[in-house]
Amino acid sequence: MFSNGTAATVMLVAGIGIPVLAAMNANLGQRLGSPASAALVLFAVAGVTALVAVLVFGGRFTGVGAAPKHLFLAGALIAFYVLSITWIAPSFGVGNAVFFVLLGQLVSAALIDHFGLLGAQVTPITLTRLAGLAVMGAGVFLTQIAGRA
Repeated sequence: MFSNGTAATVMLVAGIGIPVLAAMNANLGQRLGSPASAALVLFAVAGVTALVAVLVFGGRFTGVGAAPKHLFLAGALIAFYVLSITWIAPSFGVGNAVFFVLLGQLVSAALIDHFGLLGAQVTPITLTRLAGLAVMGAGVFLTQIAGRA
């Protein structure tokens, strides 16, 4: 559907959006006096946005009832992310929060790929990939933890 270059660009923009989302929703949570309320507002806007995308690009819902129920836990995971970043970012810092999210994403993505979990293509963890994860982890530590000392 997308060329590799287009896919990389879209995902780069999505990645740029994560700390922006974190900062904006944390600020909204403070203004509303409730991180949970801010998360609910975010999901309402996201729901309308997704509905527009379905209407514009098409979508189908046949087979939703037959889908494995564990796949619906993705909704709970995104709610956990939004709620946790909205509560934690104001006191922990957007950079710290997002860098730890990134570290968690790298580790879980490597494990999902290595074992082919949830239908993912199998990509074994090699020494080179482990070294890359270690460098990223060290980068998180140096920029967020040791940099404050």
